[in-house]
Amino acid sequence: MGRYETFVTPVGEWRFSLPGSHERTMLTKDLLRVSRAGGGYHPQFARPEHEELVARTLGVFQGHVGEQRGDLQDVLAELEADAPDFKLVRGFAKLIERETAFETRAPVEPERARRAAFEAAETVGVVTAAERDEALTRAATARGVAAADLARSLYADLEDRQVLASVDPPWSPPELVAQYNLSLAQTALFDATEVRVRSSDPKALVSAVKRLRLLYEIHRTDDGREVVVTGPDALFRRSRRYGTRFARLLRTVAKTDDWRLSATIDDHGTERELVLTDDDPVRVPGTEPVAEVQFDSEVERDVATRFESLGLDWDIVREPEPLATGSRVMIPDFAFDWRPGDDEFRVYFEVMGFWTPEYVAKKLAQLDELEDVEMLVAVDESLGVGEEIAAMDHRVITYSGSIRVKDVRDALRRYEDELVASAAEELPAELLPDDDVVTLSALADRHGVSEGAVEGKSSPEHERVGRTLVRQAVLDAVGQRIETGMALDEAEAVLDEFGLDDASATLSHLGYRVEWAGLGGGTVRETDGA
Repeated sequence: MGRYETFVTPVGEWRFSLPGSHERTMLTKDLLRVSRAGGGYHPQFARPEHEELVARTLGVFQGHVGEQRGDLQDVLAELEADAPDFKLVRGFAKLIERETAFETRAPVEPERARRAAFEAAETVGVVTAAERDEALTRAATARGVAAADLARSLYADLEDRQVLASVDPPWSPPELVAQYNLSLAQTALFDATEVRVRSSDPKALVSAVKRLRLLYEIHRTDDGREVVVTGPDALFRRSRRYGTRFARLLRTVAKTDDWRLSATIDDHGTERELVLTDDDPVRVPGTEPVAEVQFDSEVERDVATRFESLGLDWDIVREPEPLATGSRVMIPDFAFDWRPGDDEFRVYFEVMGFWTPEYVAKKLAQLDELEDVEMLVAVDESLGVGEEIAAMDHRVITYSGSIRVKDVRDALRRYEDELVASAAEELPAELLPDDDVVTLSALADRHGVSEGAVEGKSSPEHERVGRTLVRQAVLDAVGQRIETGMALDEAEAVLDEFGLDDASATLSHLGYRVEWAGLGGGTVRETDGA
């Protein structure tokens, strides 16, 4: 349920508010409408012709604002009797009720009213109606209220006496039909043991599967790829919680234009097949796609956040393209793309932190049959499979609790060293830029390599000053303008004229240092011995 509120109105009326639940996506199983014809399991969806029934159901709620729940339920029961299926009305009403707020309204808080009445009844010894009235009068007098108000408050908190305070459904009748059909299909998946999905947006599908912590495999088929999401039978005792994850997955599936979902349903011990496609009236009304990056675990979120903060020459990519592994495919958690240069180089990164033996066995089989790519695997040390993965020629990082970004950085540095060395070999032995002043970073970008590749090259026409190459004539001209005792900001202005950004390295190269006077500006002084 939603939040609870207790408050007193300006006229002294006590109210206890119970807003409707905002879990709008599913119905309860008692409202499930399915056909088992031919051994299948087919949801009986609402149709456009049921929009009139939806409008009538909405009208019943809107017409009973300020009235007791019991009166509302009586009119809904009459509507059920006239409907083609009473479960339709109850399903519509269930969704609408989750957008309502009911209140207990009474002059006296009901529990206190009952306590006072019972205490007075013990004194009077209630047997007759007159004695009951006397007990209520005594209790009311002790509380400073009228006897009628106390009597009205005694059972005002019973469910059928709660008052419908507000109803604010976000749907029109056609939209509520769409919401009902989605909810019905989700409820049908509560007892699924395996779900198989084909989607025109497989990346979003796999991302949702991972986010929901579902076990999955990706199979290659003649007409594409199929994601197989397995149930927990082999791992855990089946639970409703796991079934609702299948149901939540349907929201992602149904957002795409072209999809097919088939599921194995445990129907009270009998296996049945449920098939849904984009031809069925299953839509996600009023939703926008999730724009923010989703992570399967805090371990992965932590790695991505801290890695990006390092500012390395690698871009981290969440859930890259699928990789072939035998007759199936897998989607690694991350990929690292080498940024410098024109040649693409990618290292894939998989995090193994799930503890079930079945999961570990499947993951090891995937890694063993993986296509020829560079793969880095972070393995929770409790799994004890690091050496086995390393024997498959994959690079391994073991971790406990959280992955050390330094370990990831060190693993990537091995590739980086090879890439830098290879790029350096392709460069000429001497670099002869036309610029009078050029940074190593700019020179590297010009050649499409990393800074490390140009760092060790000879530049006979330039002097190396910090991370900048400078012609000697420029240094001589700057040296004639800089003198000891000059304020640092004046010296920096001179350096700016010549395109020299690194004041510290340039002044040091010319034989000067900066003398600081407290928090004030610095003064240029000759280096001792210069």
